[in-house]
Amino acid sequence: MNVKNGWIAAGLALASFLSLPAAGRGRPRDLGVRIGVLEPGRWNAITDVAGVLVGQVTLVREPGIRTGVTVILPHGGNLFQGKVPAAVFVGNGFGKLAGSTQVVELGTLETPIALTNTLNVAEAMAALVKHALAQPGNEEVGSVNAVVGETNDGLLNDIRARAVTQEDVRQALRLAAAGPVAEGNVGAGTGTVCFGFKGGIGTSSRVLPPRLGGYAVGVLVQSNFGGVLRVNGVPAGEILRRHFLREELAAGGADGSCMIVVATDAPLQARSLERLARRAMLGLARTGGIAANGSGDYAIAFSTAKELRVAANGGTAPLSRPELPAEALSPLFLAVIEASEEAILNSLFQAEAMTGFRGRRVEALPVERILPLLLKVQQMSSGKSEGRQREE
Repeated sequence: MNVKNGWIAAGLALASFLSLPAAGRGRPRDLGVRIGVLEPGRWNAITDVAGVLVGQVTLVREPGIRTGVTVILPHGGNLFQGKVPAAVFVGNGFGKLAGSTQVVELGTLETPIALTNTLNVAEAMAALVKHALAQPGNEEVGSVNAVVGETNDGLLNDIRARAVTQEDVRQALRLAAAGPVAEGNVGAGTGTVCFGFKGGIGTSSRVLPPRLGGYAVGVLVQSNFGGVLRVNGVPAGEILRRHFLREELAAGGADGSCMIVVATDAPLQARSLERLARRAMLGLARTGGIAANGSGDYAIAFSTAKELRVAANGGTAPLSRPELPAEALSPLFLAVIEASEEAILNSLFQAEAMTGFRGRRVEALPVERILPLLLKVQQMSSGKSEGRQREE
């Protein structure tokens, strides 16, 4: 028996004989599954990066509206007057990340980031522009670069109804807060599908140890893509016999999209933030995503370091601001990879089954079937590690 078939056989055997008592949805870490080697922050969320706020509006109404909006604010002040360093990386460009070209060109972000569905990008942009123009101090502003990302939730949502309004976006901005972030079927993830199961909003964070600067890295994802699901290294998609190129998913394929928002308090300028955004795609790959032809996979990263903020009228004097050297970035790279992977898994573990547009139904990831195997593998790995330590 080869290794892959061994995994599948072991998974099916465990799933047959071990099960959880009617447990509700929960994050992998809450269920005992540890992902990665670095520690998360207090909330294990993008809001562990001090100053970052998240707001969400969820739209579920009949017939067939299953969508919403999620907004991420780097800080609670006037973003146009206190722009933050930012960068974009495109893993696969089948999507609409509005405002990305100016971020690439100037290396700054001047509005909150909004996530919604494909056909409501325009409404979200208009709401962000109005929000910026209404801020005290912006009375003379004549150009605003609103940044809006999207995924297509048209399987479960009547996307042509274009249900998200400007007021919904403004409400999400009003609700934006620090602390825990709701995950699963909420906000921009209300109607999304991931690896053939219900996807959604997910978030996670990592905090470096003090000797490495103690910096935080937080990630928020809108998961709506496909491939062959892996959960903490375990080939869950194969064990569950539900993955891209299996007969039951042949019609749906692996197309979709994934928006990844990365925040850090490390003092990084645009070039280093782009390198950070690139590594977020490695986290997506760890979960089994394949960046399919019709999948828009984007990462946008920003730094909240106050010393790097850029005023709207910066003058002509040369800028001299401290930034971490390239040699110090590797721990942050690992942090963003781990946080991106866990954020995607959180979106799956927290999402619930949903029936939507035209009666279409997408089941939730059957956590009770794979959790015993995940815990068993983790226990075995921990035992091997302890054995090596004793030998040393």
